Amino acid sequence: MSHPILSRNHPQHGFTMIELLVGMVIAMLATVIIMQVYETFEGQKRTTTGGADAQTNGSVALYNIQRDVAGAGYGLPLLSTSHPALLCDPIPTIDHDNNAGTPEIGMYPLLLLDGGVAPGASDTILVTYGDTATGGVPVVADSVVGTAAVVKNNLGCKANDIALLTKGATCDLERVASLTGTTGITFLNAPTINSTAQDVSIACLGAWTEISYSVVNNALSRNGSPLVAGIVNIQAQYGLSASPSSNAIIRWVDPVDIAGLEDYSLTKALNTVVTPSRDDRNRIKAIRVAVVARNGLWDKDVVSTACSSTTAPNPTGICAWEGDPLSPAPAIDLSNDPEWQHYRYRVFEVIIPLRNVIWSFNTLS
Repeated sequence: MSHPILSRNHPQHGFTMIELLVGMVIAMLATVIIMQVYETFEGQKRTTTGGADAQTNGSVALYNIQRDVAGAGYGLPLLSTSHPALLCDPIPTIDHDNNAGTPEIGMYPLLLLDGGVAPGASDTILVTYGDTATGGVPVVADSVVGTAAVVKNNLGCKANDIALLTKGATCDLERVASLTGTTGITFLNAPTINSTAQDVSIACLGAWTEISYSVVNNALSRNGSPLVAGIVNIQAQYGLSASPSSNAIIRWVDPVDIAGLEDYSLTKALNTVVTPSRDDRNRIKAIRVAVVARNGLWDKDVVSTACSSTTAPNPTGICAWEGDPLSPAPAIDLSNDPEWQHYRYRVFEVIIPLRNVIWSFNTLS
């Protein structure tokens, strides 16, 4: 039997031009969707990462400030009932760094320099303390004549220390040139206090050091050196008690501009401009600090706004903290950067007690 021969020339079928175009459109739509999803998640990741960096930077900046401020005034014989250092009037000053080109500093445990009201203005925090191993315990001098003093024991003093001499409310800061045996102290210059009546007290403070915290080029600066990046503003206020002998804070106030380290006006909120007396200075029992950290990611939309109020409850925007009419919060103005609203910010705030001043309140009546 014969079989039919089948032809091998089957018709060939493929994609038509319309099908190819439809496939390309679908592929392009899928690619666009994938890219949009990727862009969205990448933006969220960058925002999250930048926010984490800002949180870390702000926390580290606040930790450094808090650590130094907590030691403000260390070394001063604050607990001495006979010659408390914070009762000195007038307040003496000293060339603390042997550099005539820098201002002398006095016995201010802490000062705030108001940055003013210009856009981008940031406050400066000045902290002063000693490094004596003996805590600045004073000893009574048998005599102070010329540049020489004789004490019961010069333990705790060494050459180049800053020494505080007190006689009642009269005080002097001098640099120790050398020690003689266990009872002699020679000063670089003759103290303004001289006596042979055993009524002068001497306390060696060690190196009397001033530390400054400020914002320079969007970084927290410590004594002029960059310390933490991404910090764009610092605002600080004094916490004032009703009297030097009280530790209860009744008001938070902005600092005002300081003419010099030894002469400054306390606060605008006192309704008068005054040169602070000794008692005014001793009313400062704490400071409140706000550190503003910026997320470095620029956003095409406006994502930040100025603080809605410095006196009303529950303010919105970039605020230091919630203030009230008696104690307004400090204003944060970042408008020196025209793009500031296209960045996100984190504000970190803390109250730091001046413990060395607080512990001495019994001597400040």
